[in-house]
Order: sequence, then C-alpha cells, then structure tokens
Amino acid sequence: MSGLLTQLPPGFWVVRYVGARYPGSQAVAEHPGIADGANCQLFAYEVLRHFGLEVPALRSSELWADTGATTRVSAARPLDLILFNATSDAWGAHVGVWVGDDQVLHLSSEVGCPAVWRMNDFAARDRYRSVIGIKRVVRQVRPA
Repeated sequence: MSGLLTQLPPGFWVVRYVGARYPGSQAVAEHPGIADGANCQLFAYEVLRHFGLEVPALRSSELWADTGATTRVSAARPLDLILFNATSDAWGAHVGVWVGDDQVLHLSSEVGCPAVWRMNDFAARDRYRSVIGIKRVVRQVRPA
C-alpha cells in the first residue's frame, strides 16, 4: 500500500458516497468536511487538504479549466488529481487522487466508499474509460 494511504486518518476510509455533497453545495456549506459523506471531488479535495494542498470549490469542468490553483501535467505524481469520464468531456468527470504505483484513490457511487484502483480498473468501465487528464494542485493551505 502506498505510503500516502497509510497516512490518511481512519475517518477517510469510512466516508460514504453522497452525490449531493459536492464542492460549493449547500449541504457542504451547512456541514463542512466529509463526515456526512462526499462526492468524488469533495473527497479528493479533502484528501489533498489533509496533505496541505488547497483546491477551490471547483466542479470537474471548472477544475479542468482552472489555471490559478492547478496546472495540467502529462505525468502523474502522488497527490495529483486524475479526471475520468465516458468521453473526453470534463463536464461531470470523475475525480481521483493519484497515490503512486499505478494506483488512484477515489470515492465512487459504484463502490459507495473509498477505494484504490489501478488505471486498468478505470479503463474496464465505460463510465471511466476516458482519461481526461491530470491536474497538479499548486496552492498550499494557508496556516490559520
């Protein structure tokens, strides 16, 4: 198991998939964090926040277009965001966190709780068969 995965607190591993809990949603504004569940983006962003990286409350297509907090890269390194979809369209894309060794940590409705898949696990599913690309977060969390 990737060293990053062993550094996640136990609470990350019991998060339930809740589609209504996405970055910028009213549900998240009323109850921040992931204890009440999360969609793939919110979960990925909280993982990055745990490691000191900050992602604004962007939906997948906004994340793909963003150039302020993230940058597109051609080769993944740990803590990069990977976007998947059935097509090459970033709208509605699934977001996971690259943890190294061909592994992506993600939260999907299919599994219902956090899972680590290899890239071929995504390619084997129609809804994730297209890798849109990789985004590297360049903004660090500001100390309180």
